[in-house]
Amino acid sequence: MSSEAGTRVVVIGGDAAGMSTASQLRRLDHTADITVVERGPYTSYSMCGIPYMLGGLIDEPGDLVVRRPQEFRDAGIGVRIRAEAVGIDADERVVRVGDSDTGEEYTLAYDALVYATGAHPVVPPLPGARDHARVVHTLDEGERVRVELDRRDDVRRVVVVGAGYIGMEVAEALVRRGLEATLIDMADQVMAQLDPDMAVHVETALKDLGVQVRLGEALEEVRADDGRCREVVTGAGAYPADVVVLALGARPQVDLARDAGCEVGESGALLVDGRMRTTVEGIWAVGDCVESRHLVSGAGVNVQLGTHANKQGKIAAIDIAGGEASFPGLVGTAVTKVCDLEIARTGVNEAEARRAGLDYATTSFTGTATAGYMPDPGTVHVKMLAERGSGRVLGAQLVGTGNVGKRIDTAATWCQLGVTAQRAQLLDLSYAPPFGGVWDLLVVAARRLVRELGLSPVL
Repeated sequence: MSSEAGTRVVVIGGDAAGMSTASQLRRLDHTADITVVERGPYTSYSMCGIPYMLGGLIDEPGDLVVRRPQEFRDAGIGVRIRAEAVGIDADERVVRVGDSDTGEEYTLAYDALVYATGAHPVVPPLPGARDHARVVHTLDEGERVRVELDRRDDVRRVVVVGAGYIGMEVAEALVRRGLEATLIDMADQVMAQLDPDMAVHVETALKDLGVQVRLGEALEEVRADDGRCREVVTGAGAYPADVVVLALGARPQVDLARDAGCEVGESGALLVDGRMRTTVEGIWAVGDCVESRHLVSGAGVNVQLGTHANKQGKIAAIDIAGGEASFPGLVGTAVTKVCDLEIARTGVNEAEARRAGLDYATTSFTGTATAGYMPDPGTVHVKMLAERGSGRVLGAQLVGTGNVGKRIDTAATWCQLGVTAQRAQLLDLSYAPPFGGVWDLLVVAARRLVRELGLSPVL
């Protein structure tokens, strides 16, 4: 759709994806009438920084805000905070909005609607969970937990349920704050995004820090007394808890769009094309609520990261303004830091490769983060997958104490561009002793896979 003078654009959701769309569209079309509705009090903040705010490394919640609502208003973007979209009429092109402060409801007409509602944590229908457990997916949710931790002097023990990125980061932050933290997950490993043989290194680091890790245990109940949380119950027993934080993953918030006729994909997120258009004319969707194509496996996936959200927002704005741009897909690249370990992955792990029907080989080894003769050279555990027959690099996982982020980005490029192990082993990567050996760890992995797959040349 090409943008005309006075085009009415409504954006539902005021974080990364939504505000990226609004800002890009304002740059491209100075005449568009842009209105953003955001149900919370903040716009454009770093959700990834919330665990560090809980631990006290970040002083104030506002420090995580990139741009405040008034800054967007000053740029000509109408921002309405504490305003929640409650219905979409795609035929009439109208959004119904409820004002959280007044309780009143009103409508906004649109020519183009951008759906950027994101995702929200799963709260299981278990006794006590909804009333006495906390989630920290949005900044205002994180702020409420931080205020509780700061004001209460009786908080000693915290239970975190869910051992993914957020759960591990929260558990670590609370231990560093001086609290006792127990991390519970029904899976047999932390970080399902890693293969078990790589995840065990992360589990060891958490335990060494003092986090009590309880795996293979499902949450059954959150018990309270006198209105305050006292313990959590799993199939293996009960754990004392003054505060409970749920980090069980987040589901794309698609209900309003689905009710308006937008189709949902296999991942549970909204189906969009490369231009971020949904299956309903006049509605675009971006960010954590959409399904993207995994460029290695070919599967429809929902990856909830600000990196994709910002790109998708800009692409939707370009399309609304009449330009040409397309989101190609992703390879599932992610990095985090737990304790002293940098943890990163890209492409597919073994479980994902099997689900995709890929025939693959793996190599795993441990090397040093810098040249071995350097003082404290560090350790990096490396795992890489490649496709049998073609040699195409399918994925990589790195867990270690240095230069992991740099290396995973290189492996991500290989996965996105379909580079083979044969070519990867010959690529011109940087070298200096403070950064690694003369044979980079990724190149070593590629060499090993060439040999394992019976390809050539064998270096």
